[in-house]
Amino acid sequence: MHRNALKSALLAGAVLTALAACGTQTRDEAAESRSTQAPVPSPPRKKPVQGLPGMPPVLDPKDVYAADRPNQLSPVVKDFPSRVYVPNTESDTVSVIDPKTYEIIETIAVGRQPQHVVPSWDMKTLWVNNNRGHTLTPINPKTGKAGKPVEVHDPYNLYFTPNGKYAVVMASLDRELVFRDPHTMKQIKTEPVTCYGVNHADFSLDGRYFIVSCEFSGELLKVDTEKMKVVGQQKLPFDGAMPQDVKLSPDGKKFYIADMMANGMWVLDGDKFTEPKLLPTGKGCHGLYVSRDSREMYVSNRGEGTVSVFDFTRNKLTKKWHLPDGASPDMGGVSADGKVLWLSGRYDAEVYAIDTRTGNQLARIPVGSGPHGLAVYPQPGRYSLGHTGIFR
Repeated sequence: MHRNALKSALLAGAVLTALAACGTQTRDEAAESRSTQAPVPSPPRKKPVQGLPGMPPVLDPKDVYAADRPNQLSPVVKDFPSRVYVPNTESDTVSVIDPKTYEIIETIAVGRQPQHVVPSWDMKTLWVNNNRGHTLTPINPKTGKAGKPVEVHDPYNLYFTPNGKYAVVMASLDRELVFRDPHTMKQIKTEPVTCYGVNHADFSLDGRYFIVSCEFSGELLKVDTEKMKVVGQQKLPFDGAMPQDVKLSPDGKKFYIADMMANGMWVLDGDKFTEPKLLPTGKGCHGLYVSRDSREMYVSNRGEGTVSVFDFTRNKLTKKWHLPDGASPDMGGVSADGKVLWLSGRYDAEVYAIDTRTGNQLARIPVGSGPHGLAVYPQPGRYSLGHTGIFR
């Protein structure tokens, strides 16, 4: 090989060797650099809600009503016929309406002064609260037939603890919260109260406490669920306050309490149990019902024949629906598909079906005298907390 050619070849080889060495060094340094870098933290895991012992787990801490989506019926109730059960307080009957035809298909005789029709915790039974008859009448929602009444004193309203361990009777005139076996209704513990007219309630996100309205003394109670004991009490800051329905916000941070004399909803921090603020809705604010998508709440204003619509995401009232020809919208519930709001006309012996998309009245159905806490059944959800249907 020519001397110049040999020199060029040796030089090229040296360059290649140097480049190879540089390449190896670069890879080693990169690997070392990677090994000394802090690992990328994984997304924080959602801390599960530490619920009341025995309570079904909270599906979504940001939405307590996550199990209540349109037509998501539990296997327990999926074969039950869709009906609207209307307790007529002055007729001592329950009118049963077919929601497809808007016709009464049966009238069931019950005890004196039925106030509410309440789904049991396991959703297998509807209990009619015969307030002055001092009985509960069970109805089989699969057959629509009533069973033998059970003796229970002063059952104005009825709730169930989130773990299904107890039924809680709101003994309004007796001034008691009575904890009972949820199946036999055998009395287990009685918690006397100093307020008058225990009425409606709802449970916290974790189920460890519930808020109770006292209708006739204008007060609120906070009750420890597990201890079955009143742990807080306050007078509402409105002269002549008359609190009614109670409902928890989807995120579990606030309770809304309808007040028919203050003409609006009280907004309460249940954990702190500090003084609530009033949000005006309309005359005779009475019943509170959450939409199937958890975005809105329908508020019945019994004294003016309207329904206010409250938007949870915007934290404001956005609409008001006026029922035609005068009305007294009271208690009720939302259809399984979320398209119809059903309300009793307390002073007009009728029931209203309202389109939840437009607010238009779909039907006005004559029933017995003094219709009150009607139940739309079945509804989506895993279990019932009582009243006319609070499902989670």
